[in-house]
Amino acid sequence: MSPVFRCPTCAASLSPNARSCGRCGTRREGGAWLTPESADGLGIDDDTFDYDDFLRREFGSDSSGANWFSRMTPKERFWWVVAVMTLAAFVALAFGR
Repeated sequence: MSPVFRCPTCAASLSPNARSCGRCGTRREGGAWLTPESADGLGIDDDTFDYDDFLRREFGSDSSGANWFSRMTPKERFWWVVAVMTLAAFVALAFGR
């Protein structure tokens, strides 16, 4: 469930990117009034948060990036190889003489 942003003056629902309230016209100062209190810390305790565990859960067992090529889709691999070959061709043309 996404947080609901509300105007501090009239309590109208707001878009997260709203610069002012569409109902009453209250303009935001900075961005602090758009952040609901329930989303400010996201319920994460800084003392017990394990960043390495988070990386393993989000990006697989190896967070060092060693298997980044194998995680690509075939289409992404194709375009990566094309980009490397194009770069190699430019380098060969530039320094070939």
